[in-house]
Amino acid sequence: MHKASQVLAAGSDFRLIGPKETQIKSTKPVVSICAVRTGAGKSQTTRRVSEILKALGYRVAAIRHPMPYGDLVKQAVQRFADYTDLDAHDCTIEEREEYEPHIDRGVVIYAGVDYEAILRQAEQEADIILWDGGNNDLSFYKSDLHIVVADPHRPGHELNYHPGETNLRMADVVVINKVDTADLDHIARVRESIIKVNPDATVVEAASPIFVDDPAAIRGKRVLVIEDGPTLTHGEMAYGAGVVAARRFGAAEIIDPRPYAVGSIVATYQKYPTTGAVLPAMGYGPEQMRELGETINNTPCDLVLVATPIDLRRVVEINRPSQRVRYELQEIGQPTLVDVLEEKFGRKK
Repeated sequence: MHKASQVLAAGSDFRLIGPKETQIKSTKPVVSICAVRTGAGKSQTTRRVSEILKALGYRVAAIRHPMPYGDLVKQAVQRFADYTDLDAHDCTIEEREEYEPHIDRGVVIYAGVDYEAILRQAEQEADIILWDGGNNDLSFYKSDLHIVVADPHRPGHELNYHPGETNLRMADVVVINKVDTADLDHIARVRESIIKVNPDATVVEAASPIFVDDPAAIRGKRVLVIEDGPTLTHGEMAYGAGVVAARRFGAAEIIDPRPYAVGSIVATYQKYPTTGAVLPAMGYGPEQMRELGETINNTPCDLVLVATPIDLRRVVEINRPSQRVRYELQEIGQPTLVDVLEEKFGRKK
């Protein structure tokens, strides 16, 4: 709203158009998954919801919030069912991070810029539409069940950022994620925020357990940690799952990659100074992917921990030993997302 302050001071008027006027109505039920901040865990929540709905017998198609780069005419309607589709559409690392996990689970995912045309095509092959609401934006579709993810690693942010607060106030279900790694008082503060602005919402607590291929290989090593780019940049996090894994499995040191950064990676650190001693997986085009790879291979380390949602090694050459860090959503206690979704939709007959 700093820009809004400038506009008002200059004597101009503006309006914010609300969801009632902007959301498109589907002919199929819609489950929207959004968040209060980038990096809260929306993507793994979306994957969890898709798995539950498939287990209940429903065909699911996911539609992702737009990440439009390049020729927008060609990107009017994009459908991704396998890895060849990613190559055909010249996807960036950010796009691959969002699309590949769905493809791996046999879920078709749509994206692009013409969101009514996308919806009408997706309706032809799904019983239920999933809105995978990137960033912390509002759903583009009228939702039958609105699930919003909150992050107790950033307590208070759920009420201090737009439009994340709007999502919180509209939520049918709020998932408090990362309760396995957050302070108890931070979890309590997020619960207090929910009760304050949306006391009727169902609250689900969840963890994002971390898995690596060989925990013993991390112990005592000097590691470079590569984290999800948007989480570190406009999400304002100084660490992610990779740092948690490095500490949990006994890494001797996390090497700061900033002295070894090149090109646009240097510019990224300058633009987002809150980024910690980790490497954001920036990859908006071939040149930046090359600079990301050069930064990785410049950094003196024993091991690279890749904590991005995709296997970065498929698109960037890493000349050092490496391991992937994986994380999925896991509900803690009750109610669970299974409880919520089965009550809402039942099992398909």
